[in-house]
Amino acid sequence: MTIEIVLLAMVAAFLGLRLYSVLGKRSGHEQEHMPRNIEPRGGDRRPLDDTKPHVPDIVPAPAGTPNMVYDSSAEAGMREILSADRNFDVGRFVEGAQAAYTMILEAFWKGDKEELKSLCDDDVYESFVEVIDAREERGEILENQLVRIDSARISAAEYRRPVARITVQFDADIAAVVKDKKGNLIGGSLSDAAETHDVWTFSRDLSSADPNWLLDETDEA
Repeated sequence: MTIEIVLLAMVAAFLGLRLYSVLGKRSGHEQEHMPRNIEPRGGDRRPLDDTKPHVPDIVPAPAGTPNMVYDSSAEAGMREILSADRNFDVGRFVEGAQAAYTMILEAFWKGDKEELKSLCDDDVYESFVEVIDAREERGEILENQLVRIDSARISAAEYRRPVARITVQFDADIAAVVKDKKGNLIGGSLSDAAETHDVWTFSRDLSSADPNWLLDETDEA
């Protein structure tokens, strides 16, 4: 019994570290307009007292529940994708989409063009680069934080041979701060977070040996 308790404690500690490494890093989120409406809305805000990183349950739930993996409107498209790719795993895709959401936001905030190049298609990449270059010309530095991802669910899916496209809505809390080169605050605050609703579409050529999905469109819910 004692050994089981120790093992459970070790697993819990490991998961806690993994969640912190994914969702607890500070980077940045712009106050200005981002390419294709990727910036968070400035409406509802939440205090950072509730900053514990959270990854939503990805187990499919009955229709009408808030944590379901995909909406009924995406069911037909998902079945076509599953028929075309027998190895496709819906839950694993949603997990990967959340990881990509974090990585792309952080790369954009840091101005890491190389990372963005590997995660986005050409059009989205060029849009990101345009905003990053403009930001650098103004001498602005972002110090933002993805506080938590409240939910991630598939809202649409389609398969047009050989390309599959899956749209995911992310509900998240993001704290945004912009500073100048001298470190003076221009706008934003890490003391509260904006409630953000992003709709991102990922695509993949299912006939390709490359298993990676690329971000090919962004929007705001």
